[in-house]
Amino acid sequence: MLSGFADGGLELRRKSDGSARLAGRFPYNKRAVLSDGGRTGRPKKEVIAPRAFEYRIETPSEHGGKKDIHLLSGHDFGKPLASVRSGTLDIQDSAEAVTFTATISEEMQEVSYVKDVLAAVSTGLAIGISPGFRLPPKRAVPEPELIEDEGHDPENGAHNAIIRTVLSALLYELSVVTRPAYPEAQIEERNWETKPRNLVPTVPGDELLFPHLKRWRL
Repeated sequence: MLSGFADGGLELRRKSDGSARLAGRFPYNKRAVLSDGGRTGRPKKEVIAPRAFEYRIETPSEHGGKKDIHLLSGHDFGKPLASVRSGTLDIQDSAEAVTFTATISEEMQEVSYVKDVLAAVSTGLAIGISPGFRLPPKRAVPEPELIEDEGHDPENGAHNAIIRTVLSALLYELSVVTRPAYPEAQIEERNWETKPRNLVPTVPGDELLFPHLKRWRL
């Protein structure tokens, strides 16, 4: 499982009709240090490339309208906050970031876990946005990720790290989170075999065929 994190990207506002508006932003092209390499290993860093999540945000569903994407608490589909299909979540994609606005009704604000999330956001305890996504199959996107050597140049911040760049992925949910780092088990499931840079991947195919859910937490 892979997942990602961006801090300082949440804003909560109360509306006159009693609903709450939760707005957030997940920036692209920000390098995350997943591991310092410990005593003997190499550091691991990761980047989500600009518009890596474009496909499911911009491509219409087979039934018309936008594909469904959820806003969750802590990557838990049992704790939904809003969704595209319900009309309570608006998501926009640009080269700089994925941005969203969620409308949470008065009724939803009475649910215990929703109260907890809104309280954590308003007090600054929950400041993270974490996308949950899958990488497309190689038959649809031959190179959905790129693994490279950073090189060794400490004066310019390069410490011989392995850098993984996600070029194309299918976004299924965004989560409000508090943890700004990868659990070690998630890191170890990544592919860290370096290879030369290739061409930009083609458009992903049918996401229903993707066998492995992968999430990113920066």
